[in-house]
Amino acid sequence: MPRGKKYSAALDRFDREALYTPSDAVDLVKAMAAASFDETVELAVRLGVDPRKADQIVRGTLTLPSGTGRTARVAVFAAGEHAVAAREAGADVVGADDLVAQVEGGFLEFDVAIATPDLMGQVGKLGRVLGPRGLMPNPKTGTVTTDVAKAVTEFKGGRVEYRTDKVGNVHVRAGKVSFSRQQLLDNIHAVVEELMRAKPAAAKGRYLRTVTLASTMGPGVHIDPAKARAAEEDLAATA
Repeated sequence: MPRGKKYSAALDRFDREALYTPSDAVDLVKAMAAASFDETVELAVRLGVDPRKADQIVRGTLTLPSGTGRTARVAVFAAGEHAVAAREAGADVVGADDLVAQVEGGFLEFDVAIATPDLMGQVGKLGRVLGPRGLMPNPKTGTVTTDVAKAVTEFKGGRVEYRTDKVGNVHVRAGKVSFSRQQLLDNIHAVVEELMRAKPAAAKGRYLRTVTLASTMGPGVHIDPAKARAAEEDLAATA
């Protein structure tokens, strides 16, 4: 697909084949953001795993220290007192059979789906709709829980979910272009450390294959995987 003049101009400002330190990558991404809105900054990490094998799927959640720059829209599948707790915690939409029917009918105006264990039998029927979009509640990510109030609060406060796609990539929102260098570096460091913590025992060879940072409308800047974990030290050196 053809790119605009601003995108082409941004490509001339850096070496697309070079591997940058986290701080240099952040500076480049911020400098190249030319959209009229506050662009999202996303971190894409290619992992040395085979996601076709169940024991090499990497998934979980983490709370970004600087937040994401936006408030997630949260849907909760719950009934009774759990539904009341979800609403009081600020969930955007709450329901049981009615919400299941809404989603079956095409309603997908939410970023995170949380469910109580007793409703997973019904929510499970939505696998074909929610699964491909990464929205299916799962105990491993804390989205199947009886403490729905805590889950809603965490996801609205900067907690994000991650999962390898079919080729081993993980995409995580790292903040906004308007964030300071330190805020973005803190988030990048948190994501990389979390991925290292979640490394499957079955993964062999080099685990962090590529690390790329980009804004919504800008080109990707490659971060040296060997330095991606050194975000704190990198930050201290550039403060």
